[in-house]
Amino acid sequence: MSLPSRRGFNEAVTGFWGFAAPVYDTAVVQRWVYRPPQNEMIALLRAHGSRRVADVGCGTGILADRIERELQPDAVYGVDLSEGMLEQAAGRSTRVQWLRAPAEQLPFDDAALDAVVTTSAFHWFNQPAALREFHRVLAPGGFAAVATLSPRQRLPGLQIQWLLANRLNPSHAPTPGEMRTMFTEAGFAVEDQHRVRRPVWTPISDLLTVGVKT
Repeated sequence: MSLPSRRGFNEAVTGFWGFAAPVYDTAVVQRWVYRPPQNEMIALLRAHGSRRVADVGCGTGILADRIERELQPDAVYGVDLSEGMLEQAAGRSTRVQWLRAPAEQLPFDDAALDAVVTTSAFHWFNQPAALREFHRVLAPGGFAAVATLSPRQRLPGLQIQWLLANRLNPSHAPTPGEMRTMFTEAGFAVEDQHRVRRPVWTPISDLLTVGVKT
């Protein structure tokens, strides 16, 4: 996707989520859509003992706030492009540092972080560029963990098909193999990859991929 079209795409996404932020926080949406991958991120961060963490595409800050409260690392950053989402996030926690920036241009120095996580947002990014940026801001031994839409098969429904349309984002719904390739090409060693567990009746399928900066 060219830079001008990518800018327009980002602006459209940002505007949509500014409008949708209150719905995003509802209990039903959070429990069945967002909490399963967020729980996995908490477990990963705890296992790695990460002290400087960024949640990219943080939305209204639920995961970043959980990271701060449950793990108490040295620094937690919530990064998002949507002002509406960040306004909601700022009311959730004053201890998380909320930053407005694109995933492809993070406001961190080289090797500044121990972990970068993102859930339910990667499909909006320029994925190869975002992974290269995650690699840049991580210290050696740090990890990036991405939970993204990756349907096992083509899903019915016009809205879902619109979201998956290649004309909007060529790498929107990558296969497991494509995710591994993108991680490797960004410089990561893939440590783990598996499906996020959900109730069998939910139509969403996320793929969690974890890469370590060696």
